Amino acid sequence: MTVHTRQRAATHGRALTEALDAVSPDRLTALVQQLVRVPSITGSAAEGEAQHLLGTQLRAIGMDTDLWEIDLDEVTADPAFPGSEAARVDAWGLAGSMGGTDGPTLVLNGHIDVVPVGDLSAWSVDPWAGELRNGAILGRGACDMKAGLACQLMAATVLAEAGVPLRGRLAVHSVVGEEDGGLGTFATLRRGHTGDVAVICEPTSLAVVPACAGALTFRLVIRGRSAHASVRDEGLDVLDVYVRVHQALRDLESRRNVDPHPLMAHRPIPYPLSVGTLRAGDWPSSVPDLLVAEGRLGVALEETVESARADLEQCLADLGHPIAVQWYGGQFAPGMLPADSPLLRQVSEVHRSLTGSLPAVQGAPYGSDLRLLTAAGIPTLHYGPGDVRHAHAPDESVRVDELVQVTEALVLLAAEVCGT
Repeated sequence: MTVHTRQRAATHGRALTEALDAVSPDRLTALVQQLVRVPSITGSAAEGEAQHLLGTQLRAIGMDTDLWEIDLDEVTADPAFPGSEAARVDAWGLAGSMGGTDGPTLVLNGHIDVVPVGDLSAWSVDPWAGELRNGAILGRGACDMKAGLACQLMAATVLAEAGVPLRGRLAVHSVVGEEDGGLGTFATLRRGHTGDVAVICEPTSLAVVPACAGALTFRLVIRGRSAHASVRDEGLDVLDVYVRVHQALRDLESRRNVDPHPLMAHRPIPYPLSVGTLRAGDWPSSVPDLLVAEGRLGVALEETVESARADLEQCLADLGHPIAVQWYGGQFAPGMLPADSPLLRQVSEVHRSLTGSLPAVQGAPYGSDLRLLTAAGIPTLHYGPGDVRHAHAPDESVRVDELVQVTEALVLLAAEVCGT
């Protein structure tokens, strides 16, 4: 802990210094490993298993804890439901809080669900073991974002152990379904768990991220005309149509990335448009007459979802070939911290007290639950351990030293936002 950090902590009393001293690499490593070893893939039963594990830990540190089964029929029927892609039988919400009632509430929000491991042969370690190697923890979800959740839980733990007298409330919201739309945060807000400001510890490489672009999942259905391959000129090869579609999408992406918002200008492609799956044809010697393409459309900061959809639909209509566009699954609107919120300054100053310099401030090109919280009137930003380039990848990892720094920052931030 730096001298500046100790001086900053001392203004809140001896207990806060004791809390910071209790933040240890070993404790954080063990906690991340424990979480990684639960294979909580989006939509799986292990999502609920992980929520129950975390619920037990929140109760153990004295947090007022609400662990409930989400009514999926009710939540998905809500007109504002943000969409989902994974099939699930059940889903669990979890929120804990502690402190007094004479100050603001700081929400620490994080998602427990992770994406599948993909090709196992691409991994050099067991993706569910949480192996420690060269100062980093490896495993699916280690970076995105069980590390961030571990920092949040550890911050609450050391504050409780040291008896830091918070005037306001510190809340920890662990959510499911973030990877496929935001089901968990949506349900948590609908249940009444709210706050004055929020920090999501997504992997930001210790940058402060006050804005996230949107991302809309789409499906294109393109029809041609089948024929025997020996007389292919008698048919209409749907792949020939798709070649034109793909180039049109590339051109649209270029147009949509001219003059991006200043927070996104650091990205080579601030608002990517990509196609992730293609399915066409049903027989090698037949001209394929049906193609289904599924992809992702980036939504610019301050752009509406409706405007982004219309842009893609008009681009395809201009090709002159009938193409059905379906919007399904996760529908992430962009989100941004209000300009008048003091949260950006507070997090930046806490970061500077720990490192001696201000953090980078930039937008993120991916959708997140930030947009749900800001839409609910809760100023929110991202600040967390890990590099997003490691997320969803083989040998996903997070550095232990970043876990320590983020946890210490959250401890200080809780004292400054909630008051002591």
